[in-house]
Amino acid sequence: MTAEPRPLTETAYAKINLALHVRERLPGGYHRIETLFAFCEDGDVLVAEPADDLGLKIDGPFAEGLSTGDDNLVMRAAAMVRRHASEGRGAAIRLTKNLPIASGIGGGSADAAAAIRLLSRLWQVDLDAAAVHDIAAELGADVPACLGSETAVGRGKGDKLEAIELPSVKSAPVLLVNPGVAVPTGPVFQGWDGEDRGALAVEKGTEGWRNDLKPPAIAIAPEIGMLLALLDAQPGAFFVRMSGSGATCFALFESVETRTEAMVRVKSAQPGWWVWESALR
Repeated sequence: MTAEPRPLTETAYAKINLALHVRERLPGGYHRIETLFAFCEDGDVLVAEPADDLGLKIDGPFAEGLSTGDDNLVMRAAAMVRRHASEGRGAAIRLTKNLPIASGIGGGSADAAAAIRLLSRLWQVDLDAAAVHDIAAELGADVPACLGSETAVGRGKGDKLEAIELPSVKSAPVLLVNPGVAVPTGPVFQGWDGEDRGALAVEKGTEGWRNDLKPPAIAIAPEIGMLLALLDAQPGAFFVRMSGSGATCFALFESVETRTEAMVRVKSAQPGWWVWESALR
């Protein structure tokens, strides 16, 4: 007797930008950036099992209002992987949305990357590196980085990747906080003042890692400034930044204990904010 195929699970690891240096505006609405990607151990969760066709259900604390149709990045990724699979392949996909949307931590991009990994396994599709990268790049600038979900320098639009080891932050306890405001990426980039403040110098360490999108993001959502000040004030926090284009900010801590103590204080100070504990991969 042949066993029924078991559902497969994949984590869509939350992304943070340890640095995001904007160097110039490019044609077509993009910008040339230099960024330092890192990933948390946790994130959204995707589960898939074989089905007659492609379908998506979404649950979790941030599921409300999300499309389950063909415009969803998970469904787009699934359709692109299916082109490389045997005929007749389908999947019933469930996305548990744990991360807030439009929050600078790569939720949609990480979901799409996780869908590529998950469905390649489910359908036993053997994609070469070039094909996988092409699929990811078509879905979004952050999706190639989210595919590997490993620490990397991203250049160009963020999709030209160079893997890197950062012992100083590896496995660091991290606290992510979002003040409950969605900050669309486009307007934040449009608010960049156009000044090139210099290249990313990874070797200089955390003091030289900046986020050039912080001022325009704070102009749109002043709560980000309040949040950064609150995280900076936490004992044991050795590195605090806004991630991506906001509004999520994060702090890296010296220990799990100091992170947990900070989480309690932040929740007490701002009970309406999203607060999430993890560690860097």
